[in-house]
Amino acid sequence: MSNIQDKVVIITGASSGIGEAAAKELASKGAKLVLAARREDRLQKLQEEVEQSGGTAIYKVTDVTSHEQVEELASYALQEFGKIDVLINNAGVMPQSFLFKKKINEWDMMIDINIKGLLYGIAAVLPAMRKQKSGHIINLSSIAGHNVYPGGTVYCATKHAVRAITEGLRQEEAISGTQIRTTNISPGAVSTELTEGITDAELKQAYDELYQGAIKAESIARAIAFAIEEPGDVAINEMIIRPTTQQA
Repeated sequence: MSNIQDKVVIITGASSGIGEAAAKELASKGAKLVLAARREDRLQKLQEEVEQSGGTAIYKVTDVTSHEQVEELASYALQEFGKIDVLINNAGVMPQSFLFKKKINEWDMMIDINIKGLLYGIAAVLPAMRKQKSGHIINLSSIAGHNVYPGGTVYCATKHAVRAITEGLRQEEAISGTQIRTTNISPGAVSTELTEGITDAELKQAYDELYQGAIKAESIARAIAFAIEEPGDVAINEMIIRPTTQQA
């Protein structure tokens, strides 16, 4: 039997891209999904597609920048399924701009979603996972969490933070003996909606060119499934996945 069968999996940012692909991949392997995002119409459509394929999915409209809403999401998962086995912290944004342009609203948005939203997710599920002495938290960082480049300073900072948080969580739970696993996944160029949030016209053009060679979100979904599939005493802590032709 698959190690994913009957696991309860919360996915943030589930309405498109990697989150949507992960939902379909895990549902096909028997996971029970709790889908979260802000766009209810997308969540409803995804739930219907999963159920029509024989899978199990529920959803809750959730803004990850709200600690209260993320706590309610975890409570909903426990109410409906009685446990939380996996959290996939996938919600994220990627506006790019040079610091001198002072796109402060975009800085705040990246910090609120990419860092604080991720922390809120961890905080919401840890009590249940610690109580059951098992669980798996998968955080989506980026190749930008390993590199820094002009125009991506704040985004890179947020994705470096994701890696640091994931490693800190790994060490804390290893000390506690809770058997909670952590995985940090750092994608390169993936065909998603991320580049649509770039408001700087010059940088948008450069990213559109880079993303012409983007890989499909399904590749990241399979990597997520691989990490979950491993036995409970094995933790796949770090993965970097990018197009073969991507240089940086």
